[in-house]
Amino acid sequence: MKYTKTKAVLNQLVADLSQMSMIIHQTHWYMRGPHFLKLHPLMDEFMEEIDSQLDVISERLIALDGSPYSTLKEMAENTKIQDWPGEWDKTTPERLAHLVDGYRYLEDLYQHGIEVSDVEKDFSTQDIFIGLKTAIEKKIWMIQADLGSAPEIDE
Repeated sequence: MKYTKTKAVLNQLVADLSQMSMIIHQTHWYMRGPHFLKLHPLMDEFMEEIDSQLDVISERLIALDGSPYSTLKEMAENTKIQDWPGEWDKTTPERLAHLVDGYRYLEDLYQHGIEVSDVEKDFSTQDIFIGLKTAIEKKIWMIQADLGSAPEIDE
């Protein structure tokens, strides 16, 4: 069997991208404040990007004869991204910082995938990981800038 470790990273991404989509959705639903009109529709764009990544990752896993997680139970049991209850007690900046935490986790997981796929010589998947990691790093930079902070990607 080829690409065993790469397929494991791909399936981890299936669970984590699914969770990240829900966290973005929650941010979309539970935000209030002076930047609502700008940020509310922006969360739709964030969800579309994550859902697109999920589709690419799942289809690559299937192309490698893998079986992506496909139930809510599997996603919940396997994600490593922490969620919050849907409550009104968080500010929009707190929610955006939580998004950054999730994006940073994904950035690290994509880096792990880059390294694993390099060892297994699955350069097609490695190319996917590189492109999606780059997109995640841009998202971190943008949210951090909105929060008045540097991207801190190189730390």
